[in-house]
Amino acid sequence: MTDPVPPSASGFRFLGERQIHQGHVIRVVQGEYGTPDGEVMHRDVVRHPGAVGVVPVDGDDIVLVRQYRAPAHEELLEIPAGKRDVVGEAPEITAIRELEEEVGFTADAVVPLARFYNSVGFSDEFSHVFLATELRPVPLQRQGPEELHMTIERVALDDAADWVADGRIRDAKTVIGVLAALRHLGR
Repeated sequence: MTDPVPPSASGFRFLGERQIHQGHVIRVVQGEYGTPDGEVMHRDVVRHPGAVGVVPVDGDDIVLVRQYRAPAHEELLEIPAGKRDVVGEAPEITAIRELEEEVGFTADAVVPLARFYNSVGFSDEFSHVFLATELRPVPLQRQGPEELHMTIERVALDDAADWVADGRIRDAKTVIGVLAALRHLGR
């Protein structure tokens, strides 16, 4: 962040940051901030390009992927998703691209469901989640080892809230997306 940043509503001020690490997807910086009391505080911040997720509804099913996630060291059931790594690409276009790549569908109808910070205590990652309906099959275009080994699974719309409640679905973007989709669909 090099542009001047106005103070927050409560008086916190961004003073600057220095990069600690540059990774493939993220940067880690140490930010310096002025408090309303005139003190200076430092915070480690993960800078992320942002992400999208898409809840594909095919008939009475939500189409999910089960994918290995290295930080959790397990396979998690998730909505198709990905990072916003194409500069200037609209989030709904990224969502359709991820839907095509991961589960082999494109959608004629895409509706925004939710926008949120994933873990704002240490990261600026901001996600957009969409509902995709009127699905049509397209060739899979999986990339990377995790995607190459993921599986596609379906959960009935009538069972999805129970899967969230009992922990079968516990990825945050998927929990948010599934519950928002059910509400949007009146289920």
